[in-house]
Amino acid sequence: MATGNAAAVSAFIEGAPPGELSDVVTDIKALTADDPSLLQSAQAAYRRYNEEQLVTVKLPGGSVDVLVSSHNSLGGDRYYDVESSSSFTFDHNAQKASSVQSYTVAYEHGELFEQILAFEFLVLRVFSSTISMMDPLKANRNGRWRSTYFFNPSSCTLSGTIKVDVHYYEDGNVRLTTSKSVPGTSISGSITAPEIMKQIARMEKQYQEDLNKGFTALSEGTFKGLRRQLPVTRQKVEWEKVGGYRVSTSTPWPL
Repeated sequence: MATGNAAAVSAFIEGAPPGELSDVVTDIKALTADDPSLLQSAQAAYRRYNEEQLVTVKLPGGSVDVLVSSHNSLGGDRYYDVESSSSFTFDHNAQKASSVQSYTVAYEHGELFEQILAFEFLVLRVFSSTISMMDPLKANRNGRWRSTYFFNPSSCTLSGTIKVDVHYYEDGNVRLTTSKSVPGTSISGSITAPEIMKQIARMEKQYQEDLNKGFTALSEGTFKGLRRQLPVTRQKVEWEKVGGYRVSTSTPWPL
């Protein structure tokens, strides 16, 4: 039973919607108050959640968000940030960074990499433009758009994965999780940072348009088909008069 409970706690943590981990942990604490060790033993689940969600954190004394992911992990809960040439320890439970040290990574295609870093504003613009096409985060809703791309200089191909996770919980509880694998796309001509960013922008835009079409089809098709337009009697119920009906004689529909 203890093993099953520990697995359930880990599943709850890893399944927490974006931005709601602390709320989920609070509920877990209430449910496991008689056995606090269950939550204490879920460190690996915290790590998997933060790395999968591409959580960002500000380094001590810094103002720029840096990434926490499996791609920049050094092991032992330490991660490196290319732009600031530093590494740091990340507390997966508290989601805070500490113990910043100098760290430099050598890249075979350093010039191209430096170009991409220089075009970071373009990456942010692409991502920001894509996200802004969705509902902005408000009360009773959370969401995260995560994109990871891999460029192979040898084959001049760009591939990646796009993941969308949206949770809406006003007058209901609806969650959308979807992902798309972007197959290797050849980049012709000169291999430059602007050309790579252009291809990423095209992929992001295409997936956003696909999602919009899917939402429209879901709303106009599937959801509408689930709603009965009229009662079984094929007559509209005049709800404002329900209080005045006499069950035996006045009810306009069979009981």
